[in-house]
Amino acid sequence: MKLKYIAYSALLALAPVAMSCDDFLSKLPDNRVELNTPDQLKMLLVNGYMQYNPGVMNEISSDNIIDNNSPDPASGMRYNLAPFERMDHEIFAWEPAESSLQQDSPSSLWQGCYHAIAVANAVLDRIPYFESIGQGEEVQPYKGEALLIRAYHHFLLANLFCQPYRGPELSKQLQGIPYMTMPETTLTTVYDRGNLADVYDKIEKDLLEGLPLIDDGVYDQPKYHFNTSAAYAFAARFFLFKRDYENAVKYANLAFGGESGPSQSALNDIWQHSFADPDQITQYFVSVERQSNFLLIPTVSTAARLVGTRYAWNRDGVNATINGQGPTWQDFNFHPCYDGKIYIVGGEQYGLFFPGTCGELFEYTDKIAGIGYTHIVRTEFTAEETLLCRAEAKLYLGDIDGAVADLRIWDENRQNNTHPEYDMPDLTRDLIESFYGNNPGEGIVKPLHIDEVCPSDKYSVTPDIELYLQCVLHFRRIETFHTGMRWYDIRRYGIEIEHYIGATGYDILKWDDPRRAYQLPADVLTSGMEPTIREYTTPSDQDFVKSTASCVKIK
Repeated sequence: MKLKYIAYSALLALAPVAMSCDDFLSKLPDNRVELNTPDQLKMLLVNGYMQYNPGVMNEISSDNIIDNNSPDPASGMRYNLAPFERMDHEIFAWEPAESSLQQDSPSSLWQGCYHAIAVANAVLDRIPYFESIGQGEEVQPYKGEALLIRAYHHFLLANLFCQPYRGPELSKQLQGIPYMTMPETTLTTVYDRGNLADVYDKIEKDLLEGLPLIDDGVYDQPKYHFNTSAAYAFAARFFLFKRDYENAVKYANLAFGGESGPSQSALNDIWQHSFADPDQITQYFVSVERQSNFLLIPTVSTAARLVGTRYAWNRDGVNATINGQGPTWQDFNFHPCYDGKIYIVGGEQYGLFFPGTCGELFEYTDKIAGIGYTHIVRTEFTAEETLLCRAEAKLYLGDIDGAVADLRIWDENRQNNTHPEYDMPDLTRDLIESFYGNNPGEGIVKPLHIDEVCPSDKYSVTPDIELYLQCVLHFRRIETFHTGMRWYDIRRYGIEIEHYIGATGYDILKWDDPRRAYQLPADVLTSGMEPTIREYTTPSDQDFVKSTASCVKIK
């Protein structure tokens, strides 16, 4: 039976969590709206983006967040703070997150991704109807957007609930996630997770099929859709993660409209302005008027409320990012671009935050009672992050000068309108090699294990590019602070991180630790889905992948 009906709401992208995640793999869309016109496809796709924020779980899992209740290595000071949510204890300890089904939880992320995929599939299922009545050309942009939505949300699921991609062969032995290409017509179906290589192949197929169909002219507000720049930026990120560096550079260039890269006017101009309060920064940062914002996704999230709690952006987490040094700002204890733009809650000892990537927009449902929903608008794809994707890819292709030129564009943009007393030098190869070669501390430089995680016959981390890779990853960590992107870099590079927990607890996440994949939500597991393998096993098992250090059981 073909799906012909689905309900939609242009406002659902800002709706609260109204149910627990029974997972959209076992829920049929309802039949209140028939998709009979191209405009209805267009309206439906407004609801085709995940309305939840992976940034919270990813940040807490990463080295951007510390436990304020653990002793400060410098002073020995520790606090007795409560977490914002009980789930935060589990995430920080890299345990299955079972304490919440609400926003920012595995359940919400799983539900949100598969809901977006269900919307995309409903649109794609209806395209043949329009083609049969002579409107095929008119609906091609919506087909392209639906394919990009389907590819991207499966990409998110794979990078949340699967082990890191290990290349086309080894990934065949790793668990995937169900890749949904058809609308659901039956309930309570138990799905096979398949393998990760197959998931990546299907993502690439959808991505490449959808890219040429995107047409910015059909959108009322392109930056809330997979417009051309956002679609190419996604392609650049996908191929970077896949270690296909030629295509990463190709699609980054297309996102910028040429090899020269973005001009300063096309980058984030927030550093050129002064603001009265953090709310102004938030509203300006997520504005559709800013050229550097390629794709904006409104989410229901309490990410901003981590500030001042037990698990917060503090110590090494901020000293390696917004509150630390870098190759052209070694004489300062924070990057001058953040002057007047970083804030504290409850005292600096509790941690800092930048309200651009972590600013809360509150939607009142009852102003008198002071209740409503908390929103974070995610700048899902930006010119800056795409520029850093290109810089990284260029290094593996042997173009060090080209990579440094991209890094210089990023660095010079953050020097715009800094105070005259901040005399910052130009970024050069010598500065990069000196700063990262002398290990500045604060966890900025860490060993890279990408060659073990994702072996390649063509590319490797060689001594001539390693310090430049450290610079790229440092700049990426600063650029994407609060967004959760650091966790993806930790996964794909096999970066080992430590978490000090409470007064005496300590754990280290080794480069090949299977806890780098989140466990599936409890309600998905109870429906019969195979759980994510998150434990080491011995080489005596029949199903394993050999690495230079250990074996990880896979199915």
